[in-house]
Amino acid sequence: MFRIDRVVFASVVGVSVSLLSSVAMSQLDLPRPSPSAKVSQVVGLTEVSVDYSSPAVKGRPIWGGLVPYDKMWRTGANQATKISFSKDVVFAGKPVPAGTYALFTIPSKDAWTVVLNKKADQSGTARDYKPEQDLLRVKVQTKVAPFRERMTFVFSDFTDDEAVLNLEWERLCVSIPIKVHTAEQATANIATGIDGTWRTFAFAARYMLETKKDYNTGLKYIDQSLAIKEDWFNLWIKASLLAAKGDYKDAYGLAEKAYKLGQKAEFFFFEADVKKALSEWKKK
Repeated sequence: MFRIDRVVFASVVGVSVSLLSSVAMSQLDLPRPSPSAKVSQVVGLTEVSVDYSSPAVKGRPIWGGLVPYDKMWRTGANQATKISFSKDVVFAGKPVPAGTYALFTIPSKDAWTVVLNKKADQSGTARDYKPEQDLLRVKVQTKVAPFRERMTFVFSDFTDDEAVLNLEWERLCVSIPIKVHTAEQATANIATGIDGTWRTFAFAARYMLETKKDYNTGLKYIDQSLAIKEDWFNLWIKASLLAAKGDYKDAYGLAEKAYKLGQKAEFFFFEADVKKALSEWKKK
């Protein structure tokens, strides 16, 4: 009886140790082979973001090896890569509505096919992917790039109106141009968003000055701002608008007034610009 109890006890202890080991292993926090990554960029008024898993080269042949040519690829590891647009964009020349999409690619030796699929959450090409859910397919060129151990997405050459999304891995780069509709969106925001304060009229005028180059509309907004309150900031914007139209005499007078008010202000962050303009406009 005693021997049986010892055997039972030993068995129970063995099972317990095994269970504890399994729990410990399941809670063990170690680096993943292909860690999750996310990159995002605001382009004008549009946020573009990419969620992906980043595999490593690890000395393996990648293109035509680990990633076969002329076959659909999830563009990363684990789940299919996702790309999101907060507003409508033009993706490699094709219009794309705001939303989130699965980003697939078909690599080849010379050019790649980039696919946006309407089903954003899917594991990859074998089980979930359905070509009838494709939103678009576009061809993009590849180029040689400095070596990258891990697959990476990075934005480059972005302005208020466009950006380039680059996929870089091993010694290859795939660049996808993305254009946004900032000018139209900003104009619509101005039309509906001015709240009757001097600052919003001033910001609208400054946008017309610096981006739209619509000086007459800018003057309309800045006069509305000045009618509410006269500040060095809106005086300086009006001076700049007049100078842009070639009226340096009136621009100089307003810049001089802006400079005097700015000297009394807590934040005169365009002081150097106003001083430079006063020096240059006096000669014109």
